[in-house]
Amino acid sequence: MLRTIYANFEEYLCVTLCAGMILCLALQVSIRMIWGSALAWTEELSRYCFIWTVYIGMSLATKRLAQVRITAQFLKMPLKMRLFFRILSDMICVAFNVMIAWYAWEVIRENYEFPEISPTLGIVKAHVEMSIPCTFLLTSWRIIEIYLRRIKEGTLYSLVKNVGEEDTDGYA
Repeated sequence: MLRTIYANFEEYLCVTLCAGMILCLALQVSIRMIWGSALAWTEELSRYCFIWTVYIGMSLATKRLAQVRITAQFLKMPLKMRLFFRILSDMICVAFNVMIAWYAWEVIRENYEFPEISPTLGIVKAHVEMSIPCTFLLTSWRIIEIYLRRIKEGTLYSLVKNVGEEDTDGYA
């Protein structure tokens, strides 16, 4: 059970947050059509759900190896060289993510000391802003996890193989 939750963590969160966002917006539209005025909190809650969904989606794309990459410049390189540049780019990405998480946390820490309260829900906005360091660290972990799993399975080179490429170097 815990393994399933861990394996599908981003999916569960994205579905839950999207469902919450859709329900809030449907309620907003329904109330507006029936009574002619709207509930203020539904718009704010749907906005916060959207923010969290976008950032969690970044981690989900990384976990599924679906993040945007420009790889055409590596197509003609040998497999080992492609793997080197893939690892290098992922290390840079992890370092960037950790740096963003660090600076975001510094700002959020200050926002906890001097809290800004959201207008309709009455929550501390720093809770919403926590999406940035949490998801950037989660994305970094998912990148590292991919390498750990591929090394364990012996399929590290499959990260950089071209479609239909022969296994000429004898690497899995």
